[in-house]
Amino acid sequence: MRLYLSSFRMGNRSDQLLGLAGPGRRVAVIANAMDPQPAEERVSGVQREFGALKELGFDPEELDLRDYFLNPGSLGATLRRYDVVWLRGGNGFSLRYALARSGGDTQIRTLLEDDAIVYAGYSAGPCVLSPSLEGFELVDPLEVVQRMYGEPPIWEGLGILDFSFVPHFKSPGHPETEAIDDVVMYLQNHQIAYRTFRDGEVLTVDGATTTLFE
Repeated sequence: MRLYLSSFRMGNRSDQLLGLAGPGRRVAVIANAMDPQPAEERVSGVQREFGALKELGFDPEELDLRDYFLNPGSLGATLRRYDVVWLRGGNGFSLRYALARSGGDTQIRTLLEDDAIVYAGYSAGPCVLSPSLEGFELVDPLEVVQRMYGEPPIWEGLGILDFSFVPHFKSPGHPETEAIDDVVMYLQNHQIAYRTFRDGEVLTVDGATTTLFE
């Protein structure tokens, strides 16, 4: 299993992403954490990811999970065309719903087990790998899922990590850093395992080796 998990954007060790990807340069950018945003903001957010990835020599394409809501069985074949999936930040509940509705959660688990892909991204992207999204309602509005799809949010994470991934901790300048303090307090009070990450920090997993880069 190969993971590149950043607190915010590319983080300080993009060289590690290149190392995990090896010669592979095809990247699927998944931006469904931005689905609640106005269309123009979502477009500009995707373009920002494209720019950062192209600077590293990657060949990014957007993979919109909403295109697979009515035919989730077809997503697996699409994902196998890529070397890296890059899941950007935004609303974690929006991203989690899109992963479930499209079948992306199941397909990504399988690809990681087969070591067929690198899972990379920041903020909401790593957060959905947690066992649960409990506590993140203090920073990400829950109602967006009900508003957009008429269904309740999904609290269960993908469970790839055995702790809650908490980004933007003590990160001056990030608009969510104060709310993250509330998330940490909630997790502590409810005895939920977690790890905090400051913006710039990156957690990598390469097989049996897990490394935190500050």
